Amino acid sequence: MHQPGPPRFVSVGESVELAPRDPAPDTSYTWSLVDGPDADAVTVPDDPVVTVSPDTPGTYRFQLESSDGTYKQTVRVFPDERVTARFEVAAADLPVPEEDLDSVAVIGPWNEQVIGRDYAHREGDTYVLEKQLPPGEQHYNFCANDDIHQSVWGTTTVEGPGRPRLRVDATVDDGDLLVEATPSAAPNGSTPDVEFYLDDRDRDDVDAALDVDGTSARIPLSEISERVRVHAVPVAERYGVSDYVDVQVEDDRVDVHRPNDGPDWATAPTVYEIFVRSFAGETPDTTFRELERRVPYIDSLGVDCVWLTPVLESPTTHGYHITDYFSTASDLGTRAEFESFVDACHDAGIRVVFDLVINHTSRDHPFFHHFAGDVPAYDDFYVPDEDSPVGAEYYFDWTHIPNLNFGTLAVREFLLDVVDEWAGVVDGFRCDVAWGVPHGFWKEVADRTPEDFLLLDETVPRDPFYHEGEFTVHYDTSLYHTLRDIGNEEASADAVFDALDASKRMGFPDHSVHMRYVENHDEDRYLDECDEGSLRAAAAATFTLPGAPMIYYGQERGMTEYRGKMQWHDGDSDLTAYHRQLTAARNDHSVLKHGSVERISYSVEDGPDDDRVVAFARDDDDDRVVVVLNFASQPATVTVDESVATTDLLTGSQVGADESLRVHDAAVLHARR
Repeated sequence: MHQPGPPRFVSVGESVELAPRDPAPDTSYTWSLVDGPDADAVTVPDDPVVTVSPDTPGTYRFQLESSDGTYKQTVRVFPDERVTARFEVAAADLPVPEEDLDSVAVIGPWNEQVIGRDYAHREGDTYVLEKQLPPGEQHYNFCANDDIHQSVWGTTTVEGPGRPRLRVDATVDDGDLLVEATPSAAPNGSTPDVEFYLDDRDRDDVDAALDVDGTSARIPLSEISERVRVHAVPVAERYGVSDYVDVQVEDDRVDVHRPNDGPDWATAPTVYEIFVRSFAGETPDTTFRELERRVPYIDSLGVDCVWLTPVLESPTTHGYHITDYFSTASDLGTRAEFESFVDACHDAGIRVVFDLVINHTSRDHPFFHHFAGDVPAYDDFYVPDEDSPVGAEYYFDWTHIPNLNFGTLAVREFLLDVVDEWAGVVDGFRCDVAWGVPHGFWKEVADRTPEDFLLLDETVPRDPFYHEGEFTVHYDTSLYHTLRDIGNEEASADAVFDALDASKRMGFPDHSVHMRYVENHDEDRYLDECDEGSLRAAAAATFTLPGAPMIYYGQERGMTEYRGKMQWHDGDSDLTAYHRQLTAARNDHSVLKHGSVERISYSVEDGPDDDRVVAFARDDDDDRVVVVLNFASQPATVTVDESVATTDLLTGSQVGADESLRVHDAAVLHARR
């Protein structure tokens, strides 16, 4: 069955890709537009996978004809949100002398980080690029002579409101399915309206029965034959991320599922990332057997899941240049040995997350050899680019990993087979370069993986629309950069609140989960840039704020080399014990996982400056704790404006008397009620 999936939501100026699901490359597919406000102005290509960009707001219905039936897909197009964004850099700041400067390319998420699509022009002593972009932080990179290694990075803020948010729930009420949306305004926006849409996969049975009244909708249960999926989207000055309920009806039983909530075990998991080939240490080569022998250590850290960098066949040590998607890397071991490692983790109560790399392949993959060698059956497996030195599109300067072409059915079929191959072995995917893969493909991946499966996106910078029926756990780059700025004394400690507020401004729903981290395999070590005192406070921030804290292997051992050999014999045991205290406190006190965050007043009596300390409370009605973080290298005496017990839940030791607390790096204290 090739039904193309749920309704899609975009604004004028954005494109949306439509594709048959579970595609058969030898099947004929034809798209057409059957209804819309400006049908004559919408061009529908004669291809099985099409990209459309309607210029008029409204609701469009597209039709897919295939050998096994006719299917519909709704696309709601909202008004254009874009305003003029101006990117500029002084000519003197470019790292190339003017007499040697031939061109200045500008890249960012808005042009898929592809060099050559946009060029700056000279205005006096400044290079400038203007683009029509939506409000929010917009990242850019000016590349002198098209060279990303001779560049200037920056961020500009495009003024305008944030995105509204909502949550959708469903109950049975007087013989009806009652679907209720709870909308929330953006921090600087107005109260949103709510639009409801039935999923086209269920629409023939219940279309006429949907009765909308403001923020709720009803459907008589008698009108639902088996299943209905109801989507809702918040609409104010801008539209927001949609949410939906999946309801199945059988006899008198009604099962309501909220797919965007993700699995129960992944609402606040502690993650441990392993850069695989460095984990065994300085002498032995890392293999799956060596990983399995170190499971007791991983278990001792109190983590919930392990994220492994790629373990499939690759010519690189980092593994992100895949040459065989169905074989484990020969230097790491057999598939049976990998599954033995997974079993050992499961026996210890630890889930395993697998790094899924499907935006690109290695340039040494046979597919690319066939593409470059003009084998007709492979001439559309990669996105062609005549100006590229490899004949295919790639991001940044990644010439060794050309982008796969998701407009090709054979590519989609192949990658879905990859997903199916490993989804039954591991407990989740961390998806590399998630921002480069079409939304529709991720929605299909989410629908075909098990219900208790974790999907973690690498979207840099953050994008809330990957929560729309795709991923349930997201990189939190906002907090990551903020913690670096605090550690480098470029921001005050209370900037952590701005980082949390960024999620709401961007439009991430409250039920989304954010992975909080201080370092990973793509970033310099925190301790390499900052001191240990700020590292301890930053790590504590990731464990005492909502979300999924992540420890990058060796962070707990005091490592400074970002992909170096794990420091076993010469690691920092005190720092390791400190990380165990963080995981233990989080595991023992659920308020640190699920409680609300409240700013509280405090003062610093001696020690560091006030801006090196921050305090907040976590509250879940059953429990309330106060967290004090000290990013300075010396202890601080802190008075909090709340009555607290003085036993630190991290160390079990006394940290003061009454509300006057002596805090070295972090303290977590019960509030007196």
